[in-house]
Amino acid sequence: MVVIGEREIQTLSAEVESLKNPQNLNASARLEELREENNKLKYRLNILKRGLQEEKTNCSHAMLNINQRLQEVFGEAIRAACPELDNPPLVVAPNQQAKFGDYQCNSAMAMAQMLKAKGMKINPREIAEKIIQNLPDNELVQKTEIAGPGFINIHLKRQFVSKLLSNLLVNGVKPPPLASKKKVVVDFSSPNIAKEMHVGHLRSTIIGESMCRLFEFLGYDVLRLNHVGDWGTQFGMLIAHLQDKFPNYLTVSPPISDLQAFYKESKKRFDEEEDFKKRAYQCVVRLQSKEPDFIKGWNLICDVSRQEFQKIYDCLDITIIERGESYYQDMMTKVVKEFEDKGFVQLDEGRKIVFVPGHSVPLTVVKSDGGYTYDTSDLAALHNRLFDEKADIIIYVTDSGQAMHFQLLYAAGQMIGWYNPQVTRVEHAGFGVVLGEDKKKFKTRSGDTVRLMDLLEEGLKRAMDKLKEKERDKVLTPEELTKAQRSVAFGCIKYADLSHNRINDYVFSFDKMLDDRGNTAAYLLYAFTRIRSIARLANIDEATLKKAAETTEVLLDHDKEWKLGKCILRFPEILQKVLDDLLLHTLCDYLYELATTFTEFYDSCYCIEKDRQTGEVVKVNMWRMLLCDATALIMAKCFDILGINPVDRM
Repeated sequence: MVVIGEREIQTLSAEVESLKNPQNLNASARLEELREENNKLKYRLNILKRGLQEEKTNCSHAMLNINQRLQEVFGEAIRAACPELDNPPLVVAPNQQAKFGDYQCNSAMAMAQMLKAKGMKINPREIAEKIIQNLPDNELVQKTEIAGPGFINIHLKRQFVSKLLSNLLVNGVKPPPLASKKKVVVDFSSPNIAKEMHVGHLRSTIIGESMCRLFEFLGYDVLRLNHVGDWGTQFGMLIAHLQDKFPNYLTVSPPISDLQAFYKESKKRFDEEEDFKKRAYQCVVRLQSKEPDFIKGWNLICDVSRQEFQKIYDCLDITIIERGESYYQDMMTKVVKEFEDKGFVQLDEGRKIVFVPGHSVPLTVVKSDGGYTYDTSDLAALHNRLFDEKADIIIYVTDSGQAMHFQLLYAAGQMIGWYNPQVTRVEHAGFGVVLGEDKKKFKTRSGDTVRLMDLLEEGLKRAMDKLKEKERDKVLTPEELTKAQRSVAFGCIKYADLSHNRINDYVFSFDKMLDDRGNTAAYLLYAFTRIRSIARLANIDEATLKKAAETTEVLLDHDKEWKLGKCILRFPEILQKVLDDLLLHTLCDYLYELATTFTEFYDSCYCIEKDRQTGEVVKVNMWRMLLCDATALIMAKCFDILGINPVDRM
């Protein structure tokens, strides 16, 4: 039905356009006849458009992006108001002050500037008037008003908002449909084999996981990749040390419980013992030649590291596929040859280098000893992701210090013709460093890098202290207490990171992140638990709420009901913004705004009314219970995208 309607709209639109052409209109009688025909066609066209939009809204189980829908409506009006402008600006945003309306269109002023450049001086308020006159019939705008120099304040229809809330309650939190399913590769975490994960890996791991969850929720096909450092000179050193310390390593798995200490021992020998150094280099050559005994030693070292990494990934609920530098070894020769064949390679003191336009620093693709570099493996990885994985979007989540390297990498990929940035999105999502409370790089008291596992264990200890301080150990079972402890500890660590703009450095403070006041996971988790308990206290089960969602209209007469309803429905707009700029703190800000807006609503609007003497529930305002449920649904989905696991009791 929707497809047929769209086809008919296209046909009618074409007819209307043809009637605008006066070339064949000879007689005035014929002209009048055609004008009448034109008006009838326009009328039919508007009815069809409105019906089609209503059908899309009603039959879709997905949430509607209200801002996007308003942009469609106002975009059409703007084009009709000023057909002489190419690509007129379209600016629609939520209104910052509720008394002026729900949304605002701020295009008229910029349009006046564009017209002025064409020699036409028109007051922005006049342009705003023309935009309003050309608004097509639609299902969501109640009224518009012009304010100031030409702002258009937009008031939404309450019944429209109520219907969208009912749709959310009946069908659950479903994202707007994708135009086409795209493949996304996210490269994140990326620790080094034989070294422990430290606080520096925390941000990449948390941010990358959350980005993956966002893309997955929106319907993309996501490949999560862990580009671990598992190849290179250091492995010759480690294997030589392994052979000396555990000569029977081929038959008995060596008990390397502390790989960090093992690495330091081998590095000390490499720096101080010339014979050992020579043997280490020979081991590298034999490893790269894939001799079975050396591959076995390499695998043993990698496996010990993987087990340690996995403990951290289990704590933080991270899902990731390992594809280290070794995965791309066999692809590097082809990549270098392709750059050579296309004339991009220059020789520089025995090295093979590649300059890219606009950059004075080259990429080194082959070292003077014939070995490959990080540049080579990153080029091979980019090629693999574009051509073998056929990715439409590739995101690299690493610290901002690597920004220049990735600029060079992407410029080289474009120069050789691997991808067009207008078609394929390849982006570096950089982030700042983690600082201690002294605003210096986060270190232990002795000046060492903070081990990530130590940090997580400290988080668990402090979360338990916080729960006991609130005497939760007296009301929760031991199992519930442990669940709450993990939820608070890991949720607070993640949220403290994600709620800051990732581009900036951020100060790591357990005291701040465990504070249950303000924009913290501790506050939000407690708020969520309280919202979920409202129905339980009123003895309303899920089946009753589900039935009410299908039969009860969500009333939005009170100002706080209206404010909460609109806030709930802004969720798709927020996701779209995060998708565009990959800044997850926007989602955290929204989650906090939703929680505080709910508190305002709950303080002003009775959801359940109790007898003052007995404390028994005497009245349930079911439409308000539905607003509680809708808030909880959106909060739960926000938590899920952020990788935070709330619990029923806390």
